[in-house]
Amino acid sequence: MGSNLGVGERERGEALDDVGARGSFRALLGGFQKRLDGELAGWLDRRRELAEREARDAIELAGKLDAYVLQGGKRLRPALLFFAFKGCGGRDERHALPACLAVELLHTYLLIHDDIMDHAETRRGQPAAHIVFRDEHRARGWSGDAEHHGSSVAILLGDLAHTYAVELFAEARPEGGSHERVRECFSAMCREVILGQYLEMTAGQRPDLSEEDLLQVLRMKSGSYSVERPVVLGALLAGAPEDFVEALARVGAALGEAFQLRDDLLGLFGDSSRVGKPVGGDLVEGKFTLLVFHALRSASEEGRAAVRAVLGNAEADAEALERAIAVVRGSGAEDRVLEMIDERLKDARRRLETLEMTPEGRAFFDGLIGYLRERTR
Repeated sequence: MGSNLGVGERERGEALDDVGARGSFRALLGGFQKRLDGELAGWLDRRRELAEREARDAIELAGKLDAYVLQGGKRLRPALLFFAFKGCGGRDERHALPACLAVELLHTYLLIHDDIMDHAETRRGQPAAHIVFRDEHRARGWSGDAEHHGSSVAILLGDLAHTYAVELFAEARPEGGSHERVRECFSAMCREVILGQYLEMTAGQRPDLSEEDLLQVLRMKSGSYSVERPVVLGALLAGAPEDFVEALARVGAALGEAFQLRDDLLGLFGDSSRVGKPVGGDLVEGKFTLLVFHALRSASEEGRAAVRAVLGNAEADAEALERAIAVVRGSGAEDRVLEMIDERLKDARRRLETLEMTPEGRAFFDGLIGYLRERTR
């Protein structure tokens, strides 16, 4: 049947639908965040008590993990797992919640180590873990190198978070289907993000780097880990049929790439008070993103020199950084990345429309698409 709506009316209708979907998404995510934080607090409290019994002074480490995990965060990865589980008809949430906690603690471990590698001093608007331990060393007047102490203890904190993640994931059991398939997915998630991190760290050193190489980095470092694997885990834990899992994985892959591309934009052009870390930090940390790749291909010789002068240069001053950011913005690279985001979100929406999900799962994933298009943190 043909529609009587004109193009403008259809666009307005779609816009209203998007507003409604985003509202539902925010409500669902907000409710889940509160629940997950309560589950995390209770579980970590029990582990802190265990650590204190095993080694009383170790509370100084275990207690810091509680504070770090609970100081904030979007909880998006565990939410993706949870609402994929619900969207695929999962009934008993006890099958999914241990995996949700595990995914968040895996993320915590990676963030702590990432900040050390990037020499980042803040996370979520607060001092990074290695900075907290460094300053604590200085405040106590301990002997030795405070910087080294801070990094070393933060590595241990990340390792503890990873140990807890593995322990929690061992408790996850699918409602139907293969537990081995679930285990393989979680293992792949852990492996891919570490390999992707290495590829990201070395990308700028490769003279023959291509756009496809950077897309591989994007997929392994974030796309798969941030969205695709959590979504697949949720579907597997719900006992979804394999063809449905594969179809939902393709939705997750498109959303994961869009997520990281938006993250790259925020890392250069976002509001530092919302992003929780200094804007432009990706450049001085030497992250060779698709944004940088397209800027260097399109900018003038002078512009390329301005970008390369700050890329990986921790000593770059504010003026040089502003000049480099202006070159990237003026090169058309931002528009190209925005196009790539839009392409992937359209692909995800098209694929999502072919899947039969529960109303709760549908509301979450429809709203997620709007959130990824417009997110500012």
